[in-house]
Amino acid sequence: MIHRSTTSLWLWLIWAIFVSGCSSLTDKNWVATTVANPQDANAWELQGKLAVISPEEKFSTNLYWLHTPESDQLKLTTMLGTSVMSLSSRAGYAKLEVDGQTYEGDDPQALLNRLSNWQFPLTKLPEWILGIVADDYQVSRDINHRPLQLTDSSVFPPWRIQYQGWQAQSGTMVPRLLRLERGGLKLKIQLNQWQALTSVQVPMDNKRS
Repeated sequence: MIHRSTTSLWLWLIWAIFVSGCSSLTDKNWVATTVANPQDANAWELQGKLAVISPEEKFSTNLYWLHTPESDQLKLTTMLGTSVMSLSSRAGYAKLEVDGQTYEGDDPQALLNRLSNWQFPLTKLPEWILGIVADDYQVSRDINHRPLQLTDSSVFPPWRIQYQGWQAQSGTMVPRLLRLERGGLKLKIQLNQWQALTSVQVPMDNKRS
């Protein structure tokens, strides 16, 4: 049985995406770029804030997330900037560091579920955060054809996501604030900064060396 403090801290990790004030990439293989649409970004870095409300918890925190096609690096900091936990994953491997303990597995979603018993949409949130809507979602849109609300009915109870404002970042429009609800869990994600990234082209001579 997982200690309740671990479960509580995992809730803090639910979308450990943005370390407030962090501006340097942890992966030097990527550099800043601009895109016409969020889905055009090969990778991206997010900074902002997360608020969580559940029957057991109510808190807010700073979050950081570096998302690439091959890997994810998610970090949580307190309001004072102290690192509390991190989640890193790549194909076939995930590592969660929380409460002074390290947990490893072959799938980040399964690892989080095992430690917390929470069914959080780890694989879907990257698209939801950017307002990228799949064909099988129920969605309403504003006059600019951006999503106002979408519903993911592939699970029960369904996830409902509300978009509350948009902003210009990296040459395109991304959400500024969104709310997610499922059952008794409510999340509020504020995007302070979103940076599109492109991979660094390493010269062939350097690769051979």
